Amino acid sequence: MINLGFLGTGNMGSAIIKGIYAAASKNSGRLGDYEITLYAYDKDAEKLKTLLEYGVKPCNSEQELGNKCNYIFLAVKPQVLGEALSALKPSVTENHVFISICAGISSEYIKKNTNPAAKTVIVMPNTPAMLGVGASAISRDNTVNDSDFELAKLIMGCCGLVKEIPMNKMNEIICINGSSPAFIYLFAKGFTDYAKEVGIDEDTAIQLFAQSLIGSAKMLTDSGMTIDRLIKQVSSPGGTTLAGLDRLYEGKLEETVNNACKACTNRAYELAKAKE
Repeated sequence: MINLGFLGTGNMGSAIIKGIYAAASKNSGRLGDYEITLYAYDKDAEKLKTLLEYGVKPCNSEQELGNKCNYIFLAVKPQVLGEALSALKPSVTENHVFISICAGISSEYIKKNTNPAAKTVIVMPNTPAMLGVGASAISRDNTVNDSDFELAKLIMGCCGLVKEIPMNKMNEIICINGSSPAFIYLFAKGFTDYAKEVGIDEDTAIQLFAQSLIGSAKMLTDSGMTIDRLIKQVSSPGGTTLAGLDRLYEGKLEETVNNACKACTNRAYELAKAKE
């Protein structure tokens, strides 16, 4: 029996809870080989009420959550994590495994503010996890054993793709999967704004563009072709696509995206430094 606690039940925390519930419902209440009981604490009691139908047992405090659960998801905003960990600290032992989805928060920070012997798994999910089609990067400190790490990956797998990366690249990966949905939505907005400008129904434009994204993503992962080859496949010499691409190249789109990624990474390090 695994007692799994959630400290914070905002959008991402709730999405993971719902993903676990959906997966377990298809397997006689078990997640893989594990029988899991879900607990949660949130200062907003109304949020907890909405999760009762997913089998969540509410706790009245951070410390109660720590006393009942050896596995705890840290799913609060990074700005309030310090306060939450301070309240949790009296209940934390060397047997606790923290699974953190707080951007820019290091394993060292969690240990320093709870128990140096606690174990930590760091995850960078993204919002498509709310629909079960997310992409999560995951890493662990060297005290987390294989069994606990596999459990963490199994849990995140309820919400989509999971890829392990080195711990020292967790800040760098944020832009690739964590922030990239926002970048993609901004790109989509450019297309839908143009559609409205030329008299095309916005909903139709969104559906066509979204399906094009889905299809392009499938080509990217399954075609076996390089990105450059995929671009060339769509770009006939002297054609419409190439005319548009020329404008994107003139606007230095790739350089702009690279700068956005660097800004995202730098901000993650700034947040981490502020927590030292």
